[in-house]
Amino acid sequence: MDFREQTAFMDGALLDALGDEAEIEGMAEPVPGFFSAPWLQPKLGRINTGLREPVFAVRIAHAHGIKEGQPLVCRLAPEDGGGRYVITKREPDGTGWINLILREVR
Repeated sequence: MDFREQTAFMDGALLDALGDEAEIEGMAEPVPGFFSAPWLQPKLGRINTGLREPVFAVRIAHAHGIKEGQPLVCRLAPEDGGGRYVITKREPDGTGWINLILREVR
């Protein structure tokens, strides 16, 4: 097994064990990935804004056909970040994954 095959195997095993799923408009099946919503906490003067930047990271193999502006529904409990989002940006991270930057839809 070459390096790329080993990496794909490890990524698949991690997604199976720890991954999340999202429904993305236009995709036939749920897309596996990792959801996170880190707090950015930019400061304006002495005020913390408390902004979040939700991200859904997917493997490049699963990212074909995913575009900015598409709706995404994350299959998690609301307290864990589940809900409705819009993909605002695609950011490849250089490791075979693409971070889909999200904006929450209320």
